[in-house]
Amino acid sequence: MAALQALALLSVIGISSSQTSECSYFNLMSHLNLTSSNEALQVTRPVKSWNTTTLVQLDMVLFGILGVDEKSQTVALQVLIRMSWRNELLSWNPSEFCGIDMLNIPRSMVWIPDIAIKEDASDTGSVQEDPFLKLDPSGLLSGTSRQQLTYTCQLDLFRFPFDQQNCSLEFYSLSHNSRSLKLETTGNGTAFTIVSKKIKTTEGEWTLVELQVTEDAASTLQRVGSSLQYTVVMKRRPFLYVINLILPLMFLLFLDLASFFISESKLSFKVTVLLSVFVLLLNLQTILPSTEEHMPMLAIYCVSVFTLVFFGVLEAVLVSFLIEMDDSRREEAKGAVRAEVDNQPKAQRPTAEPTEETDETEENLPDDQNLLKLILDKVQLTLLEVLRERQDKRKPGCFRKLAKLIDVVFFAIYLTTIIISLIVLFVIWIGK
Repeated sequence: MAALQALALLSVIGISSSQTSECSYFNLMSHLNLTSSNEALQVTRPVKSWNTTTLVQLDMVLFGILGVDEKSQTVALQVLIRMSWRNELLSWNPSEFCGIDMLNIPRSMVWIPDIAIKEDASDTGSVQEDPFLKLDPSGLLSGTSRQQLTYTCQLDLFRFPFDQQNCSLEFYSLSHNSRSLKLETTGNGTAFTIVSKKIKTTEGEWTLVELQVTEDAASTLQRVGSSLQYTVVMKRRPFLYVINLILPLMFLLFLDLASFFISESKLSFKVTVLLSVFVLLLNLQTILPSTEEHMPMLAIYCVSVFTLVFFGVLEAVLVSFLIEMDDSRREEAKGAVRAEVDNQPKAQRPTAEPTEETDETEENLPDDQNLLKLILDKVQLTLLEVLRERQDKRKPGCFRKLAKLIDVVFFAIYLTTIIISLIVLFVIWIGK
């Protein structure tokens, strides 16, 4: 009887010890043949039949938009990429291993899809990969990587700084075609956009509008292969450019328009405004890239303002020239009249008839006589000048009237051009 009890006790101890050994991760890895190096698991696509397609699920969300370089046509993003696929050679029954439903294994021990980004221009040092992959009982492997991604993008700067950019990232396999490997996502663009806006860590010049996902974009790769395209739609915040460039140029344009209401120092004021516009235009070379084929709206706006102010300066020069010419002719006319009066014989000059009282006055008041003669000569000079102005077709004052007419007409044209140009520019610029 005692022998039977001892045998039963030994059997219970053996069973419990075997169950304890089955509960370790090491035992599970031994069962999966992962305790030693297995090159077949590392280099071979993990399928039981070669014609089985491996589905790779690739999800990407954004932590932030770090910057956009217009000159080099590149975009810098902080992204989180999660990739998962099924390894048909690595599976187990959790009930046989004490309910273990997740196992972390090193990346170097299993086959990993060779997924690359077509537009990638960043270095490998900016990638932070999780050193372990998560393996579930069905053989599903998943891993994450956080990367500061710099990639090329064809930027459209026509509406700069009110622009919206669509920059695409195309994921594809370097060595597998669409029959052996297919890329897909677990969600849609709307879900990825919501998650990206919630987890964003930077708030810079650009704001995320949405993430768009397109599967099987194989035509762009010029080969037979599955691909997955993420399109980052982002919009620029234009406040800095509006304050530093657009509004100052508009204020200078209005100042140039207000200069029509001043008469003195008009030309010097307009030249000062023109120089101020030129100084602001120097900022364009640090903002806009030289590789842009089409002139952006900001450049069109700046050139338009500079052209309007330039023509305003030319009009002020013309008006000043006409006024100076009129003053010069007036002085010439006065000089000609004086010369004509001086050259006339004294007998022809109008004089007062002498009387007894006049003779008596001349004898008694010689100074008064000289004064009267001066007054008489002045009156005669004025009369002759008036007569000459009536006879001269180019009489003084005609150029001044022409200058005033040009000033009024140019002001009307100038004001109309400014209003129409600004409306058209901003409708095209800001409108969708």
